[in-house]
Amino acid sequence: MDKWNVYMVRCSDGSLYTGIAMDVVRRVVEHNTNDVLAAKYTRPRRPVMLVYQEQCDTRSAASKREYEIKQMDKKGKLMLIVAEPPYACAVGK
Repeated sequence: MDKWNVYMVRCSDGSLYTGIAMDVVRRVVEHNTNDVLAAKYTRPRRPVMLVYQEQCDTRSAASKREYEIKQMDKKGKLMLIVAEPPYACAVGK
């Protein structure tokens, strides 16, 4: 079974965008090249660069983790980006 991922990209203006996807590489390419599939937020802030991702077992877990990350301030998000090893979604979260 394929896993869901939570990811963060750094936009050209230095802001961070958080999302979920099964194929993060494909999603980042969409953010950078596709006006239909790119997020409205990232379109005017291209190029974007992947700076963080974590794997989750279910879409529900990924969505919950995405929400948690979006509630963080920028300092909290930057701490996630530099943390080792990467955070992984807990099963059943």
